[in-house]
Amino acid sequence: MRQFTAVVNPTAGGATSAAALLEVARLLRAAGAGLETEYSRSLDHAREIARRAGERDRVVLAVGGDGTAGGIGGALSGTGAPLGLVPAGRGNDFARALGLPTAPAALAEVLLRGEPRPVDTIEVTSALHDRTVVLGSVYAGVDALANRHANHARLLRGTASYYSGALRAVAGWRATRYRVTVDGAEHTFSGYTTVAANSGYYGFNRRIAPSARVDDGLLDVVMIHQAPRRLFFALMNELGSGAHVRRPQVRVLRGREVRIEADRAVPYGADGEVEAVVPVTARVLPGALRVLC
Repeated sequence: MRQFTAVVNPTAGGATSAAALLEVARLLRAAGAGLETEYSRSLDHAREIARRAGERDRVVLAVGGDGTAGGIGGALSGTGAPLGLVPAGRGNDFARALGLPTAPAALAEVLLRGEPRPVDTIEVTSALHDRTVVLGSVYAGVDALANRHANHARLLRGTASYYSGALRAVAGWRATRYRVTVDGAEHTFSGYTTVAANSGYYGFNRRIAPSARVDDGLLDVVMIHQAPRRLFFALMNELGSGAHVRRPQVRVLRGREVRIEADRAVPYGADGEVEAVVPVTARVLPGALRVLC
């Protein structure tokens, strides 16, 4: 029977993390599995706990949102230690990309009996930020600014914080000249953002890269070019279905390594947590992580 260490982000979704784990934990223990719970003080602390648990041959459960999943998954990338997800954040986009169930009984069954599946991770490097590894995507532009606003929102939570953050970011955005290098080929354009996506989802169930797969050894590179604000808001609404990729203002490429540069200090993010500025390089690490799903 599997032995689990749950790493809980106590700030993800308020009391949601503890509540999400409570019922799943009861089902795991009832089935005879061992479970210990650790509460993280920070993302770095969560990574440390995860590494130690993996070294003891335990299945590490990331309890929280995409930032928690990305941080813990990144820490386990390349180690062979299996990861389980208990989605309890605002977006839970990587869990959605894996098709994980949300009902506690179904999720517990996956954790108890699911086979570890190799998935890709993303190595992120920049001159101003330490190397890190994440799971979902790296994005540089108006979306990173919107995510920063959402992370620092005090009065709004969930979907409302994302929409409010997006409105603030777009209202003050000015055209940015990007230079994006994909596997050595350079592409330049003026626009809103560049996303290097491993998962098809980001930003609370938005299908930024509908064709992205977490196990194909490639990143989908989505570049959104300059457009009138009214058209851009229409394009944002199409992120729910993925129809935006059919717009002439959107270009999608695929590659293993992506470098994003710009003519000013454009912010970038990774799985909702890393906050820095370009230039940044994202490189896929094929099959580097084993996830129960």
